[in-house]
Amino acid sequence: MPTVQMLILQASGSPQGQSPFGMLFMFAAIFAIFYFLLIRPQKQQQKAHAEMVAQLSKGDEVETIGGIVGKIVHLTDDRVTIRSAGDTRLEVERSKVGRKFTSGGSDT
Repeated sequence: MPTVQMLILQASGSPQGQSPFGMLFMFAAIFAIFYFLLIRPQKQQQKAHAEMVAQLSKGDEVETIGGIVGKIVHLTDDRVTIRSAGDTRLEVERSKVGRKFTSGGSDT
């Protein structure tokens, strides 16, 4: 009389006639889905942000990642000084600038 363990092993065993290419194709399809839905859009966003940060110039109106809005009054290689309400000046890293506003009021 077969035991429960033997029945489970027989039921969970892989079919003998199945090709390993089916499993390989499945993994390739899953990777392609992750690439096109998650990885590629994230890289495009990072590239666009890096280009925007590289093109910052004095006088641009920007918003930081923290939500502070102001005009750029001084730039260095890795820092930006922003003039906010009145004469308040904040020095932040260039990478922390979230977006740049155009003169029409919409963002880029």
